[in-house]
Amino acid sequence: MNHPQGKIAALLAMTGALCMAGANAGTFPDFGFAPPKTAYPGGTQLFRLSQDYPTVAPGSSSMPAFFKQLPANFNNDFETWRSYMNEVKKYCLEGNTEVNWNVQKNKVRQWYHMPWQHYGPYGREGFHGLTKEAPIQPSQLASTQTGSGQTYAVGIYNDIGAYTIGQVWKDPQNPDPSYTSSPKSFPNGTVVCKALFADIDVSTVPFLVNPVLWSAYTTTDFYSTKRQVTKVALIQMDIAVRDTRVKDTGWLFGTFQYNGAVTGKPGWDNLVPVGIMWGNDPKETGNNFTNPTPTETKINRALKQTAINANTKELPPTHLGWNGRLNGPVDNPQASCLSCHMTAEYQQLAIMNPTFQASPPPVGGDIWMKWFQNIPAGQPFTPGTQSTDYSLQLSGALANFYDWKCNHSGIYADGINACAKIQTLKLMKASNAPEQEVQKVQRSPELEDLE
Repeated sequence: MNHPQGKIAALLAMTGALCMAGANAGTFPDFGFAPPKTAYPGGTQLFRLSQDYPTVAPGSSSMPAFFKQLPANFNNDFETWRSYMNEVKKYCLEGNTEVNWNVQKNKVRQWYHMPWQHYGPYGREGFHGLTKEAPIQPSQLASTQTGSGQTYAVGIYNDIGAYTIGQVWKDPQNPDPSYTSSPKSFPNGTVVCKALFADIDVSTVPFLVNPVLWSAYTTTDFYSTKRQVTKVALIQMDIAVRDTRVKDTGWLFGTFQYNGAVTGKPGWDNLVPVGIMWGNDPKETGNNFTNPTPTETKINRALKQTAINANTKELPPTHLGWNGRLNGPVDNPQASCLSCHMTAEYQQLAIMNPTFQASPPPVGGDIWMKWFQNIPAGQPFTPGTQSTDYSLQLSGALANFYDWKCNHSGIYADGINACAKIQTLKLMKASNAPEQEVQKVQRSPELEDLE
């Protein structure tokens, strides 16, 4: 798109002023897309980034109480995990639902957001800080769902994880991902909770009866940059728990799915467990349980590191992940919770799934299974990079920051940008990283003129 020079300069100045002002003050922008003032009454508080990160590592008293609920023996019978999952859900929701996820007002425990998710076309909107996640395909959620849609989400970290976020971003102009890369990682007791909402016709999805609806400033469809105020429905909540007792990966990932028939009225209590996983079952290479358009939930009993809720009266039919590994209803049925998140690194050279390329490898083959290995906490997926320890939010935040810094700001009179000027900068591509195409951060087409 061709913009008048004055408009480009004004946009550049506005972007630079917004980001630099926050960074110099040790704070970060709240959101990137402000809804029109006519969409909210005067005095209504828009989203505010919870960014007062702890400067001292939380002590043992901060360890979540649900850690005592971890089963002594891990197995794929979900009933072994039910009480644990219920307690994690309570931990995530307690004090947050009462304040509509305005987590700074939580009177039970403190929660924090990841900075630098305001940037780019997927960036945070101003009502609830939701970022655009993924498209929803027809029949992905239910056989009656004929239309497409999109997913928006907001994630929060407890104080243990937020301490590490604060260390990474202690110098807002030079973030340091070494705090999450081996021999370091997110500390034991880190908890991440992510609420996901669907921009979908809820009348076509039976389990979205009695929906929890939020106002959101979303794009008109997943591939558009035009925004509008709409209603999105709570559909899923993901949890991630860093636990050093978990061998192979050091993480537990769980998912809850909305089912409005549970209570018969709108509410977060309608989130029912889908399952939990602590490994990718790297020896299981079959494909018989992959189920992208579900009419039933296909549970693969051969998986030993995933436990799926078998209660069909509670859990609506759902597609799960590749060959029955854990994933939620709005997630990729060719992936798993762990397989996507273990690719989190800086610089982000890895794609999140083997299907995200022009010529995907054979399903279940050696190359395919690289995405379904078990990687220890803090170990990067790509040799020569730094791990962001299963946090795609952190890897995305770093990519956003350096895209802004190196491509849209800091241009000197000689035309060389700030990143090229700083020869000592160690956060760009590692010298021993394999030669491959770097995944370009997606931006609004309007920003292309700024390069």
